[in-house]
Amino acid sequence: MPVPAPASLPDAASTLAAEPVASRAASLAMPMTRTPRTSVPNSGALHFSTRGEYGVRLMVELARHHGGGPVSLSEMADHEALPRQYLEQLVVSLRAAGLVTSTRGARGGYQLSRDPDTIRMSEVLRALEGPIAPMVCASEDPAHAGLCGRTSFCNVNVLWSRVRDAVIGALDSLSLADLAQPRPAHPFHPLEERVPSV
Repeated sequence: MPVPAPASLPDAASTLAAEPVASRAASLAMPMTRTPRTSVPNSGALHFSTRGEYGVRLMVELARHHGGGPVSLSEMADHEALPRQYLEQLVVSLRAAGLVTSTRGARGGYQLSRDPDTIRMSEVLRALEGPIAPMVCASEDPAHAGLCGRTSFCNVNVLWSRVRDAVIGALDSLSLADLAQPRPAHPFHPLEERVPSV
């Protein structure tokens, strides 16, 4: 035999039924109601997407071939073990940002539009991911600040602004050429062994 609920603790259904619809609507319209914040699910506190990861790897591969003519997407996909269809989407953004040029034809492909020494990694990631923003209130795009109702009085965005500036500083400190240096174990671009001079 079920035990009746105590009289002092009404269940949620009876509370909602007793509350007038007009008063519920008014409470939902209050300016300081708690609403869930928009967030992007990720694997850590700061996270670049697969788009950023794959795009950087594509750009590093192009930097390794710089000066040797266009490189096909198939070759880059093979060298970096990346899906060709995904790379096709990424080069659209990289071309729009002026970082990559394309050549049509049988010997066509893609190449960097500038020397890898002049391309900062902040520029590459902005082309792939958009404005650098650890939080919406600390985005490089000032239009994003209006998306949070706390912007005018919240001091916590000082933290997020400093995180943003530190990330940008780290990305600005590296050029594409810095990441294109060969390493001994690379299967396609190994570090060449130096023959000792006699």
